[in-house]
Amino acid sequence: MTAPLDTEPAAATAAAGPAMERSAHRGVLRYALTKLGGALLSIGMVIVATFFLFRLIPGDPAVAYTRDVPLSPDQLDLLRRQMGLDKPLMQQFLDFVLRTLRLDFGTSYEYRRPVLDLIGERLGPTLVLVGTGLVISVSLGLWQGTRAAWKHGSRFDRMSTGVSLVLWSVPTFWLGLLLLMVFAAGIGPIPGIFPTRGMEGVDAPDGLAYIPHVAMHLALPCLTLVAVVYAQYLLVMRSSLLDEIGQDYVTTARAKGLRDDQVRRRHAVPNALLPTITLVFINIGFVVGGAVSVETVYSWPGLGLLFYEAIKGPDFAVMQGTFIVVCTAVIIMNTLADVAYRVLDPRVRSA
Repeated sequence: MTAPLDTEPAAATAAAGPAMERSAHRGVLRYALTKLGGALLSIGMVIVATFFLFRLIPGDPAVAYTRDVPLSPDQLDLLRRQMGLDKPLMQQFLDFVLRTLRLDFGTSYEYRRPVLDLIGERLGPTLVLVGTGLVISVSLGLWQGTRAAWKHGSRFDRMSTGVSLVLWSVPTFWLGLLLLMVFAAGIGPIPGIFPTRGMEGVDAPDGLAYIPHVAMHLALPCLTLVAVVYAQYLLVMRSSLLDEIGQDYVTTARAKGLRDDQVRRRHAVPNALLPTITLVFINIGFVVGGAVSVETVYSWPGLGLLFYEAIKGPDFAVMQGTFIVVCTAVIIMNTLADVAYRVLDPRVRSA
């Protein structure tokens, strides 16, 4: 007589599958909420630190604001009262926090315009510059990092790694000045090809011709940014892929007879991309802030140049507004990077 089949373990396993999936989703949600709480706390600390940090910068905003206009002490006192600088420090701090929560960063002392309007105007050029540089840096870094790791120890590996490390260690402003002197101003037999400053010239054309005109102004700032930034993507991708090459699943794929190109594209590279994706998310936060050095050297009208000009003032309202926007963007992107890594990597998600 044949014994009846025991179907209880199979049924229990089938029922446990959706339960485990729901548990994993709840775990990701709890993790995301925890990270969101940490991000909000960090933004709050940035707001507090911003107010007191920029008060340490020497200089009287009222005097800087009227440096070209001779005023009497009574007139300067009146101007300080209009700026709210005569209030006790804690009262100024409370007013600043309440305004910031309403996204009111005050009025610029120098431009006499709302800071939020200035940030909105300068955000576009920064996104064009740093966004283009980020796309090129990621593409170049991933391609070189993948090839260098797959041909570990080759001449290409040594040269690409060495060049990227040298460029990464070069000060951004120095490289920018060098490229500006050679390819914009011209030196010796090398003629000046690219514009020396700004995002557009006084003779900027209309229509489709405007795009190549801006591209000429963009070339040197973008090249400077890419030369300094792409190395981190190359090194992270190279290191991650070297770790994956030694894994058992890569050996198994090769044992099945798959070509090297298929093993690399289908198996090794997708897993090695996870740390690089996290790095990309983090660096997206800096897109909002821009590159202060690059924008200053090339007079690119973005947030970086706005922040630099505000420091020279000092223009407290602009400094505080741009600093909070940049830090908030970085915190948000760091949080998204943590959550994305947990979602994309099943090993972390199940932990």
